[in-house]
Amino acid sequence: MTTPDQINEALIQEVLYRLYDESLPRILKCLDQLDESQIWWRPNESSNSVGNLVLHLCGNVRQWIYTGLGGHDDHRNRQSEFDELGPIPKEELISKLTSTMELVRPVISNIPVDQMLLKRPVQTFEESGLTILIHVTEHFSYHTGQIAYISKLLLARPLGFYEGIILQ
Repeated sequence: MTTPDQINEALIQEVLYRLYDESLPRILKCLDQLDESQIWWRPNESSNSVGNLVLHLCGNVRQWIYTGLGGHDDHRNRQSEFDELGPIPKEELISKLTSTMELVRPVISNIPVDQMLLKRPVQTFEESGLTILIHVTEHFSYHTGQIAYISKLLLARPLGFYEGIILQ
């Protein structure tokens, strides 16, 4: 019989896989292939650049995981993530993203099963640990897809996410 602890551990492992083994490497692969002008390119004033999306993911992950699940103070200025026109150097963006993800990894990894359904404030919402993990995973994946799309548009070539893998 499957226990709540086993389900909790399976969920945490899946979240870690989707964030750290799937989405994060894809974003880093895109950033590696883009130059700084491409990272900060916007098709119009209503759209975001890859740089804005990276800043936004850092803010979202920090606010929802580090603050929401981890109980740390919230210092996010969400609008500034979209207002930034850059160029913030590529290396700085990469460092910000990777350090944010390393900051939240232990929070994700160590959420106890008895805390998974506990409601806590995040932004203007009351969310459980479960919904926070699901939200961050789908939100990160959503913006990873946008970053990939913008990268393909600018580079006019495949990004190599599945290089060497035979997909059926």
